[in-house]
Amino acid sequence: QLQLVESGGGLVQPGGSLRLSCAASEFLGDTWGLGWIRQAPGKGREALATISGGDGSTYYSDSVKGRFTISRDHAKNTVYLQMGSLEPEDTAVYICAAVHSRLTTRLRAPEEYDYWGQGTQVTVSS
Repeated sequence: QLQLVESGGGLVQPGGSLRLSCAASEFLGDTWGLGWIRQAPGKGREALATISGGDGSTYYSDSVKGRFTISRDHAKNTVYLQMGSLEPEDTAVYICAAVHSRLTTRLRAPEEYDYWGQGTQVTVSS
């Protein structure tokens, strides 16, 4: 059973930056797509970013495009989310997820993923 463990969350001021990490319990080759989702209090899950397994193409929601960057390190079995220009509206639990699929051609919806992490809290506040 694949396990995903997020880290790097915390409290940050508006306009600040933060980098989240998600470590997988086993090797994730190019047959796995990875993504980040968030859930704010009282709201549903929102897909933020997807990185394709096969070619590393990336896809973002309009709400984070230009501010967030998803990347992966195959050697470390880790996916990252670099977040910048953070706003109070970005406050949420951030969750990484994996789908056993080589090809991704768009931002994946939350329900398309096969495995989920527990999440890490990000709070943007002055």
